[in-house]
Amino acid sequence: MGLLYSKAKIFHFKDKLDSLPAATGKVESPLHVRLKPTNICNHHCRYCAYSGKTLNKFGKNDIERTFIPWEKMLQLVDDFIDMKVKAVTFSGGGEPFLYPYFLPLIKKMADSSIKFASLTNGSLLKGEVAELFARYATWVRISLDGWDGKSYAKYRRVPENAFEELIENISFFKKMGGRCYLGVSYIIDEENVTHVYDVLTLLKEIGVNSVKLSACLVSDKARENNKYHGDFFNTVADQVENAISDLQDSSFEIFNAYEAMNEKFETNYEWCPYQQILTVIGADLRVYSCPDKAYNQQEGLLGSLKNRSFKDFWFDGKDKFFKLNPQKHCSHHCETTHKNKLIFEYLDADKEHLSFV
Repeated sequence: MGLLYSKAKIFHFKDKLDSLPAATGKVESPLHVRLKPTNICNHHCRYCAYSGKTLNKFGKNDIERTFIPWEKMLQLVDDFIDMKVKAVTFSGGGEPFLYPYFLPLIKKMADSSIKFASLTNGSLLKGEVAELFARYATWVRISLDGWDGKSYAKYRRVPENAFEELIENISFFKKMGGRCYLGVSYIIDEENVTHVYDVLTLLKEIGVNSVKLSACLVSDKARENNKYHGDFFNTVADQVENAISDLQDSSFEIFNAYEAMNEKFETNYEWCPYQQILTVIGADLRVYSCPDKAYNQQEGLLGSLKNRSFKDFWFDGKDKFFKLNPQKHCSHHCETTHKNKLIFEYLDADKEHLSFV
């Protein structure tokens, strides 16, 4: 298995890289689409970045905002295929597996050349849709925080037996076989810090392929996040070090993204290349600049698909990708900062000196 979380994946797509800079240049298709099919969720995680933007804002009868209508979804997928999009990740918003047309959607994706994956809480990873994921999806990643029924219920405001059901879903999913890589994203805060090693042990025992360890965000400012985690950072670090030594092998990867956050808040550049590489389509039929700014209609909005196709929208000029100034508008946590800085280094290399490698 190669590097799953490599920052250098984009460098395998040179034509796309070279198309990025000029606002008046040729528009190339996005490589990756984050598609939010629904804003409805059956969990109510207290740290959810989207709950205040979506679930609490839209009424149950507001169909266009709670999930993408089926005919529009078919149009989107056909556009992705025609545009030769490489990959689609289903995410929230809400819980993707709650999308009312998720089963036929996955069947359509399975018949296409597009790689697909999903972020999920795992509660519905069972039955026919799980079988399709096991067979055809590239990966699925389950969000987790608790370490037993009581803690899981507290984090997510679900019944205490939900944790046991999740563990059963994971175990059954692995027994289905198939090619789908099963990951878990474990969110660390002040309540679960002493349980990291035990959770990693459990996840390995039930067949999880990889676990990404991440810090729960408590602020849009790096200093406040680092202060919050500072009191127990070493406690987590010691457990992670021991877990990597004791548990990690060729079948189980621990990816440690639990780190000081300064660099992920430092967006000292004036345009964002990644807007053209990975785009976000919300259940409200709007296109956003990135996952961090999804449903932010002041700064993150690129445009609407309500009365037009995604293909027409995407290729209708390039200036929409240069309206956002990260120096002014992106002082918050940004997952693509490291990737953008590598792209700028590539694009800014002196052409007369490229041969002197």
